[in-house]
Amino acid sequence: MATPTPSKPKFLRRLSLPERNFVAEALRAETVGGVLLLVAAIAALIWANTLGSSYESVRGFHLGISSLGLDLSIQHWAADGLLAIFFFVAGIELKRELVAGELRDPKAAALPVIAALCGMAVPALVYALVNVFGNGSLDGWAVPTATDIAFALAVLAVIGTSLPSALRAFLLTLAVVDDLFAILIIAVFFTSDINFAALGGAVVGLAVFWLLLRKGVRGWYIYIPLALVVWGLMYNSGVHATIAGVAMGLMLRCHRKEGEEHSPGEHIEHLVRPVSAGLAVPLFALFSAGVGISGGTLADVFTRPETLGVVLGLIVGKAVGIFGGTWLAARFTKAELNDDLAWPDVFAVASLAGIGFTVSLLIGELAFAGQDQLTDEVKAAVLVGSLTAAVLASVLLKLRVRKYKALVEDEERDEDQDGIPDMYELGKPEYHLRMATIYENKAAEHRRLAQVAGAGRDDGDGPA
Repeated sequence: MATPTPSKPKFLRRLSLPERNFVAEALRAETVGGVLLLVAAIAALIWANTLGSSYESVRGFHLGISSLGLDLSIQHWAADGLLAIFFFVAGIELKRELVAGELRDPKAAALPVIAALCGMAVPALVYALVNVFGNGSLDGWAVPTATDIAFALAVLAVIGTSLPSALRAFLLTLAVVDDLFAILIIAVFFTSDINFAALGGAVVGLAVFWLLLRKGVRGWYIYIPLALVVWGLMYNSGVHATIAGVAMGLMLRCHRKEGEEHSPGEHIEHLVRPVSAGLAVPLFALFSAGVGISGGTLADVFTRPETLGVVLGLIVGKAVGIFGGTWLAARFTKAELNDDLAWPDVFAVASLAGIGFTVSLLIGELAFAGQDQLTDEVKAAVLVGSLTAAVLASVLLKLRVRKYKALVEDEERDEDQDGIPDMYELGKPEYHLRMATIYENKAAEHRRLAQVAGAGRDDGDGPA
């Protein structure tokens, strides 16, 4: 008896129903948050370029407790405090992907992880090359490495393009892995003058947080004060305070036990994500994206090596890195692309990943701390690069919009109206029984209508 040939793994294959539902819910929240982020960025630019003195006064206003080392400006509260909420959600997303999502299977995870790594390495290389040959500063090499999933999804919402769930999940997985490595970059390369006493206190606080979770202790009135203490200690340690957020997110249990509809991590993410996407990230954008835009500033973006490196890193580096990494990984793992999609679809998503906003702005502030003019120019470069990547991706996605709409309609079709898309039930006998009943009822209704129409027909001798 001949041994059956094993089927080749499929890249961008159809998601399982639970994974599809989770991705759809998560991306809906991110899309709404992305639109708010877009509005906040535009508001910041208008505010900074019309009433610049008031903008600087507000974001430079200090408040907090000096004795605790927390007398911070509004801008720093947004970057170090509110973004900790964003990274907390990112930590939960990463944990869920590792235990229940696309990253739980090492073979399946290899492709998006390699794609994300290449999508960070190539922009950094592009930046480095531009600055080596242009005699610029290499300090900003990490600025173009980040992807902003919320902003990317906001672009999709604005241009009205529906992506099939597999492409959307690929974009989400890329962003999750991207966030992980961005966190590592911040922790390793932008940490100096460590206060080991504060860091030790933060580690003890995290250990208590983990122990309470394992003991099943419940109550927001316990965890929120503890999280604030851990955050404050982490900030004073010299390690970027957002690391506290991702560490606590990674500690949550994200796998479901028998009888659970949602794991604790999924439940908390559902509660916190609207705060992150609807409040924390837009406020960060409002107080970080406001840069003076003038002809001279825009000219510097394309002539100064630091800013040109950021622009080319986001536009060229991200697209080439993610697409090239994906193609190489698929080639060496012998994974076949989904029959319904083509490699230009992968390139379009790779171009969309060139929208680096939230984390890119944060890294720009860290990389060029104390150089206010250069920091503003780098922020302008992030805006220009992200906008250009958004336009390029929009054009590429529009070229295939009919195909995408057809795929999404197939995914969403539910003729038996049981709340489960038909494509997930094709192999179930009960589904075919329901469909047979539906078709028989439709046929009976057509016959009844035909009889009524025939009974009312007048052939000249009166009604038939």
